[in-house]
Amino acid sequence: MTNADGQVALLEERGHALVPALLPHELLDATAQSLDHWLGQAAGSRNLLAHPSCSEMAIQLKARLSGMDLLDASSVAVQCTLFDKTADRNWLVALHQDTSIPASGAGMPCVIKEGEPYVQPPIDVLQSLLAVRVHLDDCGADAGPLRVVPGSHRAGRLDGDEAQALRAAHGETVCTAAHGDALLMRPLLLHASSRAKSPARRRVLHFLFGPASLPQGLVWNHVVAGEQPTPQEI
Repeated sequence: MTNADGQVALLEERGHALVPALLPHELLDATAQSLDHWLGQAAGSRNLLAHPSCSEMAIQLKARLSGMDLLDASSVAVQCTLFDKTADRNWLVALHQDTSIPASGAGMPCVIKEGEPYVQPPIDVLQSLLAVRVHLDDCGADAGPLRVVPGSHRAGRLDGDEAQALRAAHGETVCTAAHGDALLMRPLLLHASSRAKSPARRRVLHFLFGPASLPQGLVWNHVVAGEQPTPQEI
């Protein structure tokens, strides 16, 4: 079994896999500098797919991951979010699944986040998605890394009690990473993060990839499929 085969198997079985040094440091550092200039003092944003550096990174991620059979070649990037944890912005995230997507559809209830609609799609849509968390900084055990419940992506949508019970039964995996590593995860994977014990800057670009077409009249807000992002119209 090749290393790529092993990562494919891990992603299927555990719902997450780490790909070391997926992108060159020069690209990461240039993107980080560009985002610092663009966002200023903001803690992050979930609408970064339109940023030229992020759309270019999405294109490179798709090419590399599809070449490793970790991402379907027909997938498109539909979101890019920056999480920027610092000593002054040292937050925690409770155990949860990612069950909303940046899309809209006639008659489907939505919530507005940063001016964009988000909906709760059918479960089969959530199961088809892949999140790719690109680390712009080292993230050790004391930097508030992601903690995941392995295999929980196969349990469907979970309420709070079910999530806690599954974590108690299966435990957690701490997902440390180095600068340039990419953590792949299924959005239905239960995950959380603690405040950093030794606060240092921990920036992560969280990309979401999914199928180009959605059911039930749903349409992605934005798409990068090898070209510049294109706003979708209902």
